Amino acid sequence: MVLASASPRRLDLLARMGVVPDRVDPADLDESPLPRELPRDHARRLARAKAEAVAARHPGAFVLAADTVVARGRRILPKAEDRETARRCLTLLSGEGHRVYGGVVLIGPDGHVSERLAETRVVFKSLDAGELAGYLDGGEWHGKAGGYAIQGRAEVFVRQLVGSHSNVVGLPLFETRALLRGRGYPAP
Repeated sequence: MVLASASPRRLDLLARMGVVPDRVDPADLDESPLPRELPRDHARRLARAKAEAVAARHPGAFVLAADTVVARGRRILPKAEDRETARRCLTLLSGEGHRVYGGVVLIGPDGHVSERLAETRVVFKSLDAGELAGYLDGGEWHGKAGGYAIQGRAEVFVRQLVGSHSNVVGLPLFETRALLRGRGYPAP
């Protein structure tokens, strides 16, 4: 099994299921949304593109890829690479609901492609200036879709969550396990 991701969170989540990839080989693609691309379509497209790119390098292997998209309405929020982007994302999410889409694709040794999409609704409390500054100072937002990591300090901002918590972390475990078992990969 090859995991088409460099995300340590995805490795940790797979380990929770008792699955340890034989190899980690990130796809390294342009993850920019296409014009007018909806968030759920963006998550599906990127997960599939990652899986296909890595499967081409590992014929005959199981290749698992995923992509996580945070969206407010039709607006896809970026991965926060700088403090200002994280601040803008968190300000937009403060006191509001948003959705997290997790696209998961498994390509089997025979080349057959299976895919799933998870959708989680998250509602944040209204963040005051001190909470926002404190979170930004911690740097946990760096590289995270929507500017937050639910598995870290941002979990205290979550007023409501409907759906898969693991999806918000980076890999929907229920859907991933179903894909693996459905293709005959030994997933406990």
